[in-house]
Amino acid sequence: MKYTKLSAAAALLASSALVMTACAPGGPAEENESGNASEGGNGETITGEAGQKLTAEPADTGLADLGDIETQDGSISYSVGEDEFISYNSMTPETYSTYNSAVTERIISQFAYFGTDGEIYQNEEYGTYEKISDDPLQVKYTLNEDAVWSDGTPVTAADYILKWAAENPRITNADGDPLFNAISQEYGSRVPEAPEGEADGKEFTITFDEPYADWPILLDTAQPAHVVAEQSGMGMDEMIEAIRNEDSEALAPAAEFWNTGWNTSPGTLPDEEIAPSNGPYKFKSWEPGQSITLEANDQYWGTPPATQELVIRFAAADTHVQALENGDLDVVEPQATVDTLEQLKGLGDQVVVQQGSQLTWEHLDFNFMDGSLFADSPELREAFALCVPRQQIVDNLIKPLDPEATVLNAREVFPFQDSYQEVVEASYDGRYDEVDLDRASQLVEESGADDLTVRIGYSSPNPRRSETVSMIKSSCDEAGFDVVDAGHADFFGVVQPQGDWEVALFAWAGSGQIASGRNIYHSDGPQNYGEFSSEDVDAAWDTLASSVDPEVHAEQTKKIEKLLWDELFGIPLYTHPGVVAHSADIANVRQTSTQSGAVWNAQQWLRAE
Repeated sequence: MKYTKLSAAAALLASSALVMTACAPGGPAEENESGNASEGGNGETITGEAGQKLTAEPADTGLADLGDIETQDGSISYSVGEDEFISYNSMTPETYSTYNSAVTERIISQFAYFGTDGEIYQNEEYGTYEKISDDPLQVKYTLNEDAVWSDGTPVTAADYILKWAAENPRITNADGDPLFNAISQEYGSRVPEAPEGEADGKEFTITFDEPYADWPILLDTAQPAHVVAEQSGMGMDEMIEAIRNEDSEALAPAAEFWNTGWNTSPGTLPDEEIAPSNGPYKFKSWEPGQSITLEANDQYWGTPPATQELVIRFAAADTHVQALENGDLDVVEPQATVDTLEQLKGLGDQVVVQQGSQLTWEHLDFNFMDGSLFADSPELREAFALCVPRQQIVDNLIKPLDPEATVLNAREVFPFQDSYQEVVEASYDGRYDEVDLDRASQLVEESGADDLTVRIGYSSPNPRRSETVSMIKSSCDEAGFDVVDAGHADFFGVVQPQGDWEVALFAWAGSGQIASGRNIYHSDGPQNYGEFSSEDVDAAWDTLASSVDPEVHAEQTKKIEKLLWDELFGIPLYTHPGVVAHSADIANVRQTSTQSGAVWNAQQWLRAE
């Protein structure tokens, strides 16, 4: 399950995939040239009922245009993992997970979505947005006139006024904590006044207190304001007035329902009266321990889903390949391993396998907490970086999955993006391309350190990371270190916060968001788990995050990358290979490099006759 640490760039721990996520929607990225924009199946045109066209060649990395498609009877099944659905409201720390979002993102629409390479696309069937002023930064949102919740209530500005309240750190309880238990307070923090516009209207404008690089993706899921107003005993007018006045006392009943009123237990679907849909699907049924079934939303005004039912199965990751072979699952995306690929390819023409690089990258982070071996010793950090066999790790663990895989030499850009080479040339001089045990040993000896134990912590079990640690030990022990495999089943929950590690091995996953890295590398960043601090890095991130100029973003990215190499925040290793497999008769499945997963375009999946 993914556990959130914070906000618009919320850190998520995925114990199933063992990935930390600098998440929320991603920012613009260059065209992915490594196959991430491939169509479902082999790109052939398949025809279904009444000869309708089921696939379309996407003009870009966004959703394909399927024309005037009609919903086809039947169902398609997919699984994220074994965890149950838990809440219609996926925007609290307890409910914000990949498992929950796989369901809620099918039933609640958003203004934007992310293409297969991380590029932002406006969801124009739902609404549009445009920047109308740079100083101050103002954005105008316009909802589709036909957009309605499945109970017939129009989607209006009120839903986003409520969202502003839910993410407002100034609306607090008696203890001074946020009244609404939202995963993020980014919206209310960056936008000091409630959205301007009639609450029952289709247009509203927000005004930022300062420029913000990721303004196009600030607004994500919004819950139905009319439901909160009714369930809390407040009228809509009363609730909107209390929000605009930031009246915490008056909003207490609304916050109480928003926080927990949509939570449920296995097998018990929330009633449509309190959990309507404004997306292509809505709830149908829930078999506890087995699956939850969504059906086409008959009140949806946009392009209808291609298939009548979408079944989200609760199945352990190690059962997915067998379930695909048996027909119990139609679409899977297992962790990419040599064994998994061999199993999938062994199914022959029964399945289609798609591979491509992801915006997920493996790395080693140093512990800068007081008393840590590497905290005050740049020489030891350099020595360790010189003995880590990055090329061997890629050759042994990743190239069997992706022959084109290379060692990663950046953190904010990726080898399949056009800007990667330019950034690397400006920020990295190749000093750690090859293992240099002589120089590493010299630095270790000069340090005078008595205890050279290096505990490499990671979430276990994870065979690939165990092998990584083994290769590092074989090399770095020769330089004088004593590398210890410190894998732990709850590394991020128990070991990491206590500082009982010298190096952490994990992965960040993102969607190409421009400023999310600030949360990781800035001195006050909530995802800066190793407590790294650099005034120069802080200043560069502040400059990047507070600008909407792409040239400033590009300039500061190069500066940040160079500083992170010079000060050795950590050591990037490689980008993760991605694998999606699906039954050969399912059209329009498209592997994506982003954290959205294969289910990102599930409304377009369709079974050929």
